[in-house]
Amino acid sequence: MSLTYTAGSLVAARGREWVVLPESAPDMLVLRPLGGSEDDIAAVFPAFEDVRHAEFTDPSPADLGDQRAAGLLRTALRIGFRSGAGPFRSLASIAVEPRAYQLVPLLMALRQRTVRLLISDDVGIGKTVEAGLIAKELLAQGEARRLAVLCSPALAEQWQGELREKFGIDAELVLASTVSRLERGLELGQSLFDKHPFTIISTDFIKSTRHREDFVRHCPDLVIVDEAHSCVAADDPAQGAASSASNQLRYELLRRVSADADRHLLLLTATPHSGKESAFRNLLGLVRPELATLNLETPAGRVKLAEHFVARKRADVRDYLTKEDGLADDSLAERTAFPSDRWTKDEPYKLTPAYRALLDDAIAYAADRVEAAGEQGKREARIAWWSVIALLRSMVSSPAAAAQTLKTRSESATARTAHEADLLGAPVAADSADNDRLEGMDVAPGAAESEDAGARLLELAQRAAQLVGPAEDAKLKALTRHLKNLIAEGYHPIVFCRYIPTAEYLAEQLDGKLGRKTKIAAVTGTLSPQQRLERIEQLAAEAAEDGDPAVRRVLIATDCLSEGVNLQHHFDAVVHYDLAWNPTRHDQREGRVDRYGQKRDQVRVITMFGDDNGIDGKVLEVLFKKHRQIKKDLGISVSVPDETASGVTDAVVEWLLLHGRQGSQESLFEMDTHQESFDRIEREWNSAAEREKTSRSKYAQRAIHPEEVAREVTAVRAALGGAEEVHGFALEALRDLEALVRDPRDGSGDFTAQVGGTPAGLRDALAATLGNRLVEEDREIPFRTTPAIGRGEAALVRTDPAIGAIASYVLDSALDVNAVGPRPARRCGVVTTDAVATRTTLLLVRYRFHLTLPSRTGERQVVAEDARLLAYEGMPARARWLDDEAATALLGARASANTHEQTARNAISRTLDGLPELTGHLTEYGTSLAAELDASHRRVRKANEEIVRGLKVVPQESADVLGVYVYLPPAAPASTVSGAEA
Repeated sequence: MSLTYTAGSLVAARGREWVVLPESAPDMLVLRPLGGSEDDIAAVFPAFEDVRHAEFTDPSPADLGDQRAAGLLRTALRIGFRSGAGPFRSLASIAVEPRAYQLVPLLMALRQRTVRLLISDDVGIGKTVEAGLIAKELLAQGEARRLAVLCSPALAEQWQGELREKFGIDAELVLASTVSRLERGLELGQSLFDKHPFTIISTDFIKSTRHREDFVRHCPDLVIVDEAHSCVAADDPAQGAASSASNQLRYELLRRVSADADRHLLLLTATPHSGKESAFRNLLGLVRPELATLNLETPAGRVKLAEHFVARKRADVRDYLTKEDGLADDSLAERTAFPSDRWTKDEPYKLTPAYRALLDDAIAYAADRVEAAGEQGKREARIAWWSVIALLRSMVSSPAAAAQTLKTRSESATARTAHEADLLGAPVAADSADNDRLEGMDVAPGAAESEDAGARLLELAQRAAQLVGPAEDAKLKALTRHLKNLIAEGYHPIVFCRYIPTAEYLAEQLDGKLGRKTKIAAVTGTLSPQQRLERIEQLAAEAAEDGDPAVRRVLIATDCLSEGVNLQHHFDAVVHYDLAWNPTRHDQREGRVDRYGQKRDQVRVITMFGDDNGIDGKVLEVLFKKHRQIKKDLGISVSVPDETASGVTDAVVEWLLLHGRQGSQESLFEMDTHQESFDRIEREWNSAAEREKTSRSKYAQRAIHPEEVAREVTAVRAALGGAEEVHGFALEALRDLEALVRDPRDGSGDFTAQVGGTPAGLRDALAATLGNRLVEEDREIPFRTTPAIGRGEAALVRTDPAIGAIASYVLDSALDVNAVGPRPARRCGVVTTDAVATRTTLLLVRYRFHLTLPSRTGERQVVAEDARLLAYEGMPARARWLDDEAATALLGARASANTHEQTARNAISRTLDGLPELTGHLTEYGTSLAAELDASHRRVRKANEEIVRGLKVVPQESADVLGVYVYLPPAAPASTVSGAEA
């Protein structure tokens, strides 16, 4: 006869203990390991396997620990929890410690029946983590079953890694390069979006009519859209036909996706408007149709918008949950380590005589070509214009780029009309702030207007090829000097170039020139997005393998890395080798390293410009200095409208062609023909800046008050533990496990550990998370207080895999009295301390709860765990129970005298014998804890009555007493006995 096991009960099977889950049936048990995660769930058939009720044994009085045993066991237990009972079902199971401010979008989401959010936090604050938190929580609660992330193909692998490593979501890539393979694995009539529940999809691939229809029909119930601003177009047709056409296709896709009112939708962008009100309105309309026409000038309109829109800059969250946020004190204050500032310097260089002569001849050729084309017709004039732009930009980039451009046919030369010439020529020659076609934009453009370059261009190309190297290339020579200075100061710089030939040229020329301890690599558009990330990781690994802190990394990159890719863990300085023609591109480049997780408090930025090439000086003066002034005044960066940037650069080039490189450009801005244009540009830019300033204050996040965040942060830390607890645990446990720990006590909280002397089981677990070589060679492992870490480092947060490995070993060895080797934690102990005036007992109790969680898709039954400390004075039969604060305080009690062995054994034996008399109170406490959890779930979802209705939290009897620790007041001195020592 088979036994019936209720949900939440303990069973023993396969050599370990499990919790029975609600999905179980009499003939098949669905089990989760005690303290395990959803990923560890297994099905067991009692008819074929040995399954029996598990009794959690009491601690042994012969296995006593010291004064730290209770704290170590409690923390190890809590770190191991992967199924917490609180309202945030996912926080215990993710491998990232979210900042308090990152919980705000999650709280906003949980108050909506169908989640619709526009998350517009500043660059580097962590929008990916915020979206991942919401996705993981909705999936954990059963509110969503499938997920799709729409993003640029260049960011797809990064999204895949973030979701897998931090949130345990294994998503399939749906790109132009993968779709054929995926479709071959489909059954007849099956959609790949049905077969794969979690996907990361190239927005450009899926927007085409063929794939769009399949995606819309089988679209998941949760969609995240990255860089959402590129998926809407302004209603003004003058914004650019090419961009508008591309954006319109994406907008049509998202409009149809958002039309399903029951679909969860998260839109992510750091630039929700970019000065274009109609595009911003279209974006809001995707969130909720009624938001597109909402009167945002009224308080009621802004309150409505605040339910769905969050936009914060770094200054808003750098110091969070402080008295300035309206809290009573700073006890929960959280400082996020963004770099405090960017050290920026403009570094000029002057051309060598040979390079100057080449540029003068190129300008003369360009002037002749534009003049001749102007007489041939409008189409020819526009082709010539873009060919000239390409020629001049390549010429001031590098000899390699110049030689390539001079021998290559212009892309615009194939145009049949002037309009088509602009569509073909602008993307490769300009630097659009909204240019989402970064793929292929780093190819050196062509200047020739026929298949065979003319003799004059070929002669210029030959001269350019002879100028390679520092002898004739003063720009390269200046770069070498700047890099040596940065390396000497301990920086790891990225050098950004405009064109592939320039990047490859620099990598070749710099090889061996920056010292033998400097590793150099180049990343350009010739590599796939995945290969780019692999090349960067390879560079980091090569630098780390030497084990020498003096080794430096230098990355040469084109703008294929200027957006989306996170490089802050490996690099901390940026050199703009080629001056972009739009300052927003520089912001994008710098944002790769100046973001959360950057260890440097100050990021170095060097902008190189040609002092005498006739172009860079004026572009820097007019565009960049204005951009920096606005940023200084507002504290935020305002995107430069493309029309503004192109208007300035067009005027500079026109002047250069008319007057040559030596012409007095001061008069450029005094000419009547240009003055009106520049006045208009100035007004447009100032207007965009003012709109951005107004929107930042008008749409500030007010839906969730910091007090509400503080309340939930307190609850989470009470259940799962905070950073200080984890730090102390890791330090003590590693020392007890015979690791060689070096704690500099420099105020940072960081320390290092060599684990070669620790038990083999722990070494194997750490090798799996940190790398075999690091552990096998017994190298120092840095343990950092910041959650943002690099390769081979561990973060002092409960969700870090290395911390989890230590906790698992400590917990397992505490529960196994026969374990070989050091055992830092024990299940019982006796301490003589002046922290108590009467005999006091501390209990570590594990509770299990049966939760009924209503959702849109029906009720979900889950079993969750919680660990609590309970303390009482006196003997069990007449226990006087202390409050939670007093119980927790006992963890800090230190021995003031040794405890005699027999006294210790008598004390613990009497306490263990009296445990049955405590059952009533433990049950009562579990009931009150269930009521607190119920209230917490309802509080978090207070605006969603439908979801709250039907919520139940029921404690599972009986609770497990994991640890029993007796604290005795000092008595007469007694002899010391090993094993029961305090």
